[in-house]
Amino acid sequence: MGLTSDPNFQNLEKWFKSNAASLNMRQMFEADKNRFQKLSLTLKTEEGDILLDYSKNLVNEEVMKMLVELAKSRGVEASRDKMFSGEKINFTEGRAVLHVALRNRSNTPINVDGKDVMPEVNKVLEKMKGFCHKVRSGEWKGYTGKSITDVVNVGIGGSDLGPLMVTEALKPYSKGGPRVWFVSNIDGTHIAKTLAELNAETTLFIIASKTFTTQETITNAESAKEWFLQTAKDKSAVAKHFVALSTNGPKVKDFGIDPENMFEFWDVSVWTAAGNQSPSLTRCWVIRDLDLIRAEVTHRLVHCKGRRATFSHIVDI
Repeated sequence: MGLTSDPNFQNLEKWFKSNAASLNMRQMFEADKNRFQKLSLTLKTEEGDILLDYSKNLVNEEVMKMLVELAKSRGVEASRDKMFSGEKINFTEGRAVLHVALRNRSNTPINVDGKDVMPEVNKVLEKMKGFCHKVRSGEWKGYTGKSITDVVNVGIGGSDLGPLMVTEALKPYSKGGPRVWFVSNIDGTHIAKTLAELNAETTLFIIASKTFTTQETITNAESAKEWFLQTAKDKSAVAKHFVALSTNGPKVKDFGIDPENMFEFWDVSVWTAAGNQSPSLTRCWVIRDLDLIRAEVTHRLVHCKGRRATFSHIVDI
């Protein structure tokens, strides 16, 4: 049954046409002094309280009830359970959706095809942590023995927007570290302007492409490598200044990147290597602390009944 044929959707649509124009935020708060308490949640975590406040939206208890009923009728609860159990709900690619594994700081086993994926997830996260500390501490040296002062994230879409957002959001909490740059536009002006600000001896490039064939990303990566080699004059030096966020080992190696410096990821998310590496290099691994909070929010929202389940997707965004 299609969405518009669902009686629950039709009820919601009918209510909207009849009542939406009369909804007034100020009047709703004046009419119900407990509106905030009724339309908000406070989630207790080890990191402190998290407030989810939807009382400032043009909804009331009747609307919330209809939204929850619609979510149930559309199978949101069943899909949620399938996602957490590792079923292959990504039907276009025929695979499981592993965002929940990446946020699973409780390490509860998540099985895909009978295998717990958590050991591999934790392995990559620890590898990222170790790498970031090496760069930030100055232990990681460039080809001339100098420490890294600048990190350039080369990616597009989810491999650019997510980490860029997090890096900007966490600037007030930075404890120093290298400057971070983001290049995504295939227009050569973007990378040219960025490279003009950098020193090849102290710059590290993060190439974020799951397949390592993304046209925009690889074009910019090749431009960056060409710029770097104009100074380094030695292809073996690439391994000290380029790392990869990918799953395509052979292509990463062909590019000149040491496979040991390839960080795998399963889904594009700010909780994967694709979204976490650049922010972590400049924010001293603070994402891992936020990860604990985020995991708690997600866990509570998707494992409870009623209207909380409805809003799990809002938090996910």
